[in-house]
Amino acid sequence: MVSTHPTGVKHSGSQYLPQRRSSNANSSPNQELLPLTARVHNHDFLEIGGCDVTTLVKQFGSPLYILDEETLRLGCQQYRDAFKQYYKGESQVLYASKAWNCLAVCAIAASEGLGIDVASGGELYTALQAGVNPEKIYLHSNNKSREELIFATEVGCTIVVDNWHELRTLVEIVETANSPDLQPRFLLRLTPGIECHTHEYIRTGQLDSKFGFHPNELEELFTFVSKQSVLNCVGLHAHIGSQIFERQPHRDLAALMVQWFSNAAKYGLNLTELNVGGGLGIKYIESDDPPSIEEWVKPICEVIQEACVAENLPLPKLLCEPGRSLIATACVTAYTIGSSKVIPEIRTYIAIDGGMSDNPRPITYQSVYRAVVANKMSSELTQTVTIAGKHCESGDILIKDALLPKTEPGDILVVMGTGAYNYSMASNYNRLPRSAAVVVANGEANLILQRETYQDLIRQDRLPQRLKNQELGVKS
Repeated sequence: MVSTHPTGVKHSGSQYLPQRRSSNANSSPNQELLPLTARVHNHDFLEIGGCDVTTLVKQFGSPLYILDEETLRLGCQQYRDAFKQYYKGESQVLYASKAWNCLAVCAIAASEGLGIDVASGGELYTALQAGVNPEKIYLHSNNKSREELIFATEVGCTIVVDNWHELRTLVEIVETANSPDLQPRFLLRLTPGIECHTHEYIRTGQLDSKFGFHPNELEELFTFVSKQSVLNCVGLHAHIGSQIFERQPHRDLAALMVQWFSNAAKYGLNLTELNVGGGLGIKYIESDDPPSIEEWVKPICEVIQEACVAENLPLPKLLCEPGRSLIATACVTAYTIGSSKVIPEIRTYIAIDGGMSDNPRPITYQSVYRAVVANKMSSELTQTVTIAGKHCESGDILIKDALLPKTEPGDILVVMGTGAYNYSMASNYNRLPRSAAVVVANGEANLILQRETYQDLIRQDRLPQRLKNQELGVKS
């Protein structure tokens, strides 16, 4: 399967990138990391989705998340179509919304036929409010509260049970409800013991993980589940991590999960769904070389089909849950450049109006990003700078050694690949209001996240009367 963008060519990463015009041979090679619709217009300014980025900043302020709808939709279509081509059974792609959960993103993914993977009651509520069919929502977490389990059971989504506490709590909830119609669908999450080369914080498949049942518990687990007539166990789930470029770990996982599937049948469990997780990495910098979506999907389908034939099993409904590889490269963040500091023979700092509160990944995972200057797209790259955030934290460094044209206060810096785990992990550190976000398509920009105000920052604050009196110098 080759799915190309109408104006572009197939790229080695997990997206298909268009050819872009540049009037200067020294212009940034980082432009290939921009969303699919990125263009440089006649005034040398960056456009995304037919919208001038500098104009967007004037209209909506900065920092500003800019989501390219076309890039997101194409990624959804590539996953969906690849499974249809390479898997002979039923399949369902779920968007792992922990990467970026908001009404608009959930609605776009659902409109392309994807289900939604949620990791909390709040994400579940958001997906429902976006109009997603609860039958296509799957709830994760390693410590779901009783309230979250009740919520999921009542709305009819599928629960991915992570541990014994959740499993027993779910049984208790249903038995207490005493309703014959209340029979929650759930998957069992198992820990596969498969490790891959990625940051230790985002590895989830190794045996030393907080997620999932240990493989040594399978006999006890399957025996227990087979006796629970009040529950409806429909399948198995496993996940090995995130930002993975290797292909073999995913093949190994697929083969192992079919073995588990076969083992469950021996305990009378009529399982019908198999969820192989997600984890496909994306191209954050020029040297990154992840598989394409098709290159990730095809071998998984082949392994599962071959293993099912060998085990004499019917093909299960095959699910996967990509997040980063759908949303990351579909979004950029625009900042306004402010102050600078030159330390002779050491470093030049360029400060922006955001940082670790809108993108905590560099300080958390040592993540690396690339940037361009939206109003100087073809200017010669003449300076190497460190891009610093505005927070009162020495570690608030967004990009070290960024190669940029000469910048001035007021220039618009665009950091690429910020769709995954930027807004979703954003904070109000230093009481900075959280940033706005827009979705762009065909020259139209729509606000999807309102910028917070100072009033929003204190909306949940409560000042006891005795402290207010004290502040005013009044004795209680």
